[in-house]
Amino acid sequence: MDKRIINAIYGDDDHVLKSARTLRSSNIQVKEVFSPFPIHGIEAVLGVKKTRLATCAFLYGITGMLLGTLMMWYMMVGDWPNIIGGKPNWFYFQNIPAFIPITFECTVLCAAHGMALTYFLRSWLLPGVTPTNPDPRTTDDKFCIQVLADDAEVPGIVSKMKADGAEEVTVS
Repeated sequence: MDKRIINAIYGDDDHVLKSARTLRSSNIQVKEVFSPFPIHGIEAVLGVKKTRLATCAFLYGITGMLLGTLMMWYMMVGDWPNIIGGKPNWFYFQNIPAFIPITFECTVLCAAHGMALTYFLRSWLLPGVTPTNPDPRTTDDKFCIQVLADDAEVPGIVSKMKADGAEEVTVS
């Protein structure tokens, strides 16, 4: 059984939301929605799973904190002890208040860079990757709903999309 890709172009985000609700209530799986800006509530309508990016950020932040602490211990206590605030640094724990800003900065640096890299790798937004956007107008002022359907389902889906405000519908 051949699958067809149906791309419907909309001019308004309210029509996209309405059409997505209609398709999901008819048990039609929406493959992707392309939009020039985030549409409030579309994740709930499409049933998008919650992201685990926050968990990744926490792990990257802990890693940054540990690496920053190790770096400061080695540089300021182990390798070449310095006098900070009039006190020698013979032990790391005696001087924790002086190291808090650096620890914070290392935590934020690793969390931010780790999250950005994870996002780019997960969404496959890398240099040289061919874009999957079916219509370049969706980066400007148009919206697109993409549905993967069997040959027998195509006429019904197209009529539902047009009834909900689709300006153009293409089947490939």
